[in-house]
Amino acid sequence: MNTRRPLAVLTSRVRLEERLLLAELRKRDIEFEQLDTRRLTFQLDGPGALPYRGALSREISHTRNAYASRLLEHLGVPVLNSSRIINLCGDKLLTTLALREGGLPTPRAMVGLVPDAALDALDDFGYPAVVKPLTGSWGRMGARLHDHEGAEAIFEHRAALPGPHHQITYVQEYIDKPGRDIKAYVFGGEVVGAIYKISENWRTNTALGGRTEVCPLTDDLVKLLTATAEAIGEGVLGVDVIEHKDGRMVVNEVNHTPEFHGAIEVLGTDLVGAYVDYVMARLAVWDAQ
Repeated sequence: MNTRRPLAVLTSRVRLEERLLLAELRKRDIEFEQLDTRRLTFQLDGPGALPYRGALSREISHTRNAYASRLLEHLGVPVLNSSRIINLCGDKLLTTLALREGGLPTPRAMVGLVPDAALDALDDFGYPAVVKPLTGSWGRMGARLHDHEGAEAIFEHRAALPGPHHQITYVQEYIDKPGRDIKAYVFGGEVVGAIYKISENWRTNTALGGRTEVCPLTDDLVKLLTATAEAIGEGVLGVDVIEHKDGRMVVNEVNHTPEFHGAIEVLGTDLVGAYVDYVMARLAVWDAQ
């Protein structure tokens, strides 16, 4: 056991969330080294282990996050979140499959391996619907499909995008929700807090102008969130939940590097402190191994 080695903190663009986490680490006199993934190289045949107790990844690029975390694990450095969680939650379709295999309620969905196949099936699937990219955040590149003509135009655009991931066409039912979504934070299986993201836009992301309010942690919501964490695995998770107007809840997405600037403005709990508490708990486990 060597607790004198620093914690590696993976970043590139440093947002408010990263600034707050780094400030909390400094406040607690936790030794860490901030690593910009855009400048990292990994010597796979280098001498000895890397000089880190573990790593906290706050990298916003899914690709760099996935590869950096896996490389660190290969070289003997445990990462929060693990590369498995990052790869799973970074792909909306794989997340949905894991949730369904865990018995969680999710929106009705269909997948076409090319846009034309999805377009042919959409008339039977039904409108309105929502098409999403497999990877991405902040609601970008998502579109609501109202009818066949509109879907045809959007799918034609998707078919022209470079990269095979854009061809996989993931469609969900459009849920007529009560003007809000739920964003919850689950650290190591423990529900830390939840907020409503409220907007007149069908996409309620705070990056698109949505506002936040505290969401009560009802027994049903906590049960749903705890089961979601069990289906996804150990880590720091941001869970997106959609409510039907009749009160039924479905798990929409799970984020592996959750933003929380909107949450800390309204939650009465110390979300940043709870985050670092969990990091330290994981470090203690890693040190003991």
